Amino acid sequence: MSSVVRVGLTQWHATTEMDANLRTAVRLIGEAADQGATLVVLPENGLMLGSNVEMREAALSEDATPVLELCRVAAERRVVVVLGGMKNRTDDGIFNSALVIDRDGTIAGRYDKLHLFDATIGGRSFEASSVERPGACPVLLDVDGVRFGLTICYDVRFPELSRELAAAGAQVLLVPAAFVQSTGEAHWHTLLRARAIENLAYVVAPATVHSPTPDYVDAFPTYGHALAVSPWGEVLADLDESPAAVQVVELDLGQVDKARATLPVLAGRRAADVYRTPPRIVSTGVHAKEPVV
Repeated sequence: MSSVVRVGLTQWHATTEMDANLRTAVRLIGEAADQGATLVVLPENGLMLGSNVEMREAALSEDATPVLELCRVAAERRVVVVLGGMKNRTDDGIFNSALVIDRDGTIAGRYDKLHLFDATIGGRSFEASSVERPGACPVLLDVDGVRFGLTICYDVRFPELSRELAAAGAQVLLVPAAFVQSTGEAHWHTLLRARAIENLAYVVAPATVHSPTPDYVDAFPTYGHALAVSPWGEVLADLDESPAAVQVVELDLGQVDKARATLPVLAGRRAADVYRTPPRIVSTGVHAKEPVV
């Protein structure tokens, strides 16, 4: 296992024009490969970003032409590609799936998003469950002996998932996203740095970004700022609001070992049943009960 892995961090303005989005994805994969990346991670909804109705209607099967084109490019450039999240039409329904495409062009597996974005932000309702079904289990990706924990966007708000992945061996947490702009401005950097710090793992978070011009009105504007964060919480890369960009980041896995040796939080975890025990309530003042005698 190499002590350094080179990962392509990507960002672009995704629209409802799937062919245009695909061309951007192919170009950025090629640029990352030219810069020595062995793994390239694409944003959630990077192939198609629209309204719930539009995305449900445009859901793809894993043998759809755009997916096969990404498989072809992965094989041609000999890189592993994680399609960070697409509406995946299966026999069991539609899932928001991160597809793992191996460097031979085959689909090695997938992670189905566990936590669906059912929330109301700024008066707008985001009802992901009207489009897709939730996944059933966490997934680890092994690339040449390096362990990556797969998550998607809203998953970042559920730290128990990242902790379980880290405890199972993840050295890098992938968080491909299409993060709403308003919540991104408030929370994006803080959430990603927190997931890195508490798990002493790298975080790599590709992202979609809002329209760069008023000529195109997004179904919902997204924040951008694709990030890479060190195990100590330092921001290693930030793609800001670029409408199409890639940066290859070098992740020194020795830094994960060093951080976990300094702060052995994973080794210090208690048995799972301790966390599942309902907390005792201690009352004071007017809420205190008379002692039982």
